Amino acid sequence: MLFYSFFKSLVGKEVTVELKNDLAITGTLHSVDQYLNIKLNDIFVTEQEKYPHLLSVKNCFIRGSVVRYVRLPAEEIDHQLLQDTARKEAESNRTNATA
Repeated sequence: MLFYSFFKSLVGKEVTVELKNDLAITGTLHSVDQYLNIKLNDIFVTEQEKYPHLLSVKNCFIRGSVVRYVRLPAEEIDHQLLQDTARKEAESNRTNATA
């Protein structure tokens, strides 16, 4: 749930999604769901000469299972908040496992 909540806070920001087949797509994050499926608007492919058939595509839906990386704008990342949230979630999981 940590990443889902984090990605929801980035809606409206420009991100680059690299797929497992080496295709990288940059666009504005429109939505994300609990499976980390991603919907991008106003997309463009970073290697246009390699994928010319995608030049006319403006919006896309990316299944979470095919995502390798998501590159985020550095200025949008609150490192302290992520670390604190990850610590709390790990502590909660430890507490639930021992109960």
